[in-house]
Amino acid sequence: MFAFPEQFSNATKANLESQFALLSALTSKTFEGMEKLVDLNISTAKASLENSSATARQLLAVKDPQEFFAVTASQAQPSAEKALAYGRQVASIAADTGAEFSRAAESQFAEVNRKVISLVDEVTKNAPAGSETYVSALKTAISNANAGYEQFSKTTKQAADAIQSNVNAAVSQFTAAAGKAANGAANAA
Repeated sequence: MFAFPEQFSNATKANLESQFALLSALTSKTFEGMEKLVDLNISTAKASLENSSATARQLLAVKDPQEFFAVTASQAQPSAEKALAYGRQVASIAADTGAEFSRAAESQFAEVNRKVISLVDEVTKNAPAGSETYVSALKTAISNANAGYEQFSKTTKQAADAIQSNVNAAVSQFTAAAGKAANGAANAA
């Protein structure tokens, strides 16, 4: 007598446990990323408030319009640099969280894949004579699904790398443009 119902019940239970573990891991990584983002926003808000207070004190101490414009122009470059640094930190947090998501998903996928292959091997040991064609088709389908997942994973990583590269290029261009603008404003004052 075959123990198919028991095997499939155990496989279903293992699959649900794996899905729960993946969901727990992803939830944990999401909260870690959000915690980093909240910490960054709080420290950025504190620094911004301190900087604004210092700038306001400088502006209140100004004696003439030319000095006012000089103080204002002197704040352009540091403000642009701080905004860029903030953007880089947010991008870094997002990239790290995305990488953690990928690692967790890949780990769980590998575990589920191992269990499915183990189940198929166990079932095929007890398969009746003449079912070799079906067993072969099932193994081919699993192999094709694995290959598709691996290709999807590679494509996703390439896309994430391209996005990160584009963000870095845009930040670099913005930094250069902000530096030129700040130098131009400082020279004009």
